[in-house]
Amino acid sequence: MGKVLIIGAGGVGNVVVRKCAQNPETFTEICLASRTREKCDRIAAELDRPIDTAQVDADRKEEVVELIRSFGPDLVINVALPYQDLAIMDACLEAQVDYLDTASYEPPDEPSFTYDWQWPYDGHYKKAGIMALLGSGFDPGVTNVFCAYAQKHYFDEIHYVDILDANAGDHGYPFATNFNPEINIREISAKGRYWENGQWVETEPLELKETYDFPEIGPKDIYLLYHEEMESLVHHLKGLKRIRFWMTFSEKYLTHLNVLRNIGMTSIEPVEYEGKKIVPLQFLKAILPDPGTLGPRTKGKTNIGCVIEGIKDGQRKKIHIYNVCDHQECYREVKSQAVSYTTGVPAMIGAMLMLEGIWKQPGVFNMEQLDPDPFMERLNQHGLPWKVRELPVE
Repeated sequence: MGKVLIIGAGGVGNVVVRKCAQNPETFTEICLASRTREKCDRIAAELDRPIDTAQVDADRKEEVVELIRSFGPDLVINVALPYQDLAIMDACLEAQVDYLDTASYEPPDEPSFTYDWQWPYDGHYKKAGIMALLGSGFDPGVTNVFCAYAQKHYFDEIHYVDILDANAGDHGYPFATNFNPEINIREISAKGRYWENGQWVETEPLELKETYDFPEIGPKDIYLLYHEEMESLVHHLKGLKRIRFWMTFSEKYLTHLNVLRNIGMTSIEPVEYEGKKIVPLQFLKAILPDPGTLGPRTKGKTNIGCVIEGIKDGQRKKIHIYNVCDHQECYREVKSQAVSYTTGVPAMIGAMLMLEGIWKQPGVFNMEQLDPDPFMERLNQHGLPWKVRELPVE
C-alpha cells in the first residue's frame, strides 16, 4: 500500500517497526530513523525482512525534510519525544506527507499537555491536502476510540467517562519507569485535572485516590491525573457531564517518587554543577533503568479501558470496555513489555488505516473523530483484543 518513515527507535519505535514489518502488504517499504542510527540497525538486524535505517535529529526540521525527500514515504510515524512533534509536523507540511503521532506536543521547559499547539495546523494541512492523526497510541488513542465506539453502538448520550490505566507488571527493580522517565515523571508530578459541568477542575498532584477492581488483575489503587485525550473528547462526546483519567501506582513507586521530588531530582529547572548547567530530571533519566531493557524481566498484566455511563433508549446504562495485555506475551512477540506494546500497536493500526485509505482526509484529527469500527476490528486482529462488560448503574 505504501512507504512509511518511522522516527524514534525507543521502546515504542521498536514495537511499531516490528508490527509494520509483520504486515508487508500494507507497509511495502519501511525506514526507521533515530538520532542514534546504531539503535535502528540493531532492530533492523532482528527483522525477517529488510528495512532502511537512517540518522536524523528530529529537533531539526531541515534534517527531517531532507530525510523525507530522500526516502519518499507516504506517511511519517512520529514515535520520538513529544518535544519534537511540531518540528516533525512542520517537516511533513513542507514535504507534503501525512503525519501520525502517539502523544501531544509538550514544550521542553513546561510540563504542559495540550493540543493547543497542534490543532492550529488543521487549516494548513487541509490546504496542503495532507492528514495528521494525533494521539494514535493507547491513552491517548485506543481510549478515544473506545469512547467513539461506545457512542456509536451503546449510547444515545454519554454522561460520565472514567479512563482507567492499570499496570500490574513487576520488573523487579526498586524504582523504574515503564516509558521515558522524563516524560513519565513530568506527567505524574503535574497537577491533576478533570472536566465536569462544562469546566476544568484542578487538583494537587495525586490528590484524589480511589480503589478499582480490575478484571484479571484485581483491586488496585488509582490516582487522578490529567491526560490529553480528555481535552479532545470533551468536544466530541454528546451529552458529556464529566470525564476523568486514573492511573495505578504502587506505594513503593510513590515513596520513591516523593523522595526524589523532595530533594529536587524531578525538577526541570537547570542547576549549575561544576561549571555546567544540568537539568535534574534529565540526570535522573540517565541513571534510571532504560525502559527498553525492562521487557525480559517484567511479569504481569496491564488493563486499560473506559468505564462509560449514559443513556440508551431512555434508560441509564453503564459499561466497561477494556483490553488486558500480558507483559511476557508481548516480549515473546516483539521483545517489548506491554506498556510499549499497547502504544506501538495502535500507532501501526492508525498508520495502516491511513495508508489503506480507510482513515484518509485532509486536516488534523483526533482519534474519536473517525469511524471507530475498522480500528476496533484491527485491535482484535493485531494483538490487543478488547472486551465489553455491562456494569450495574448505581
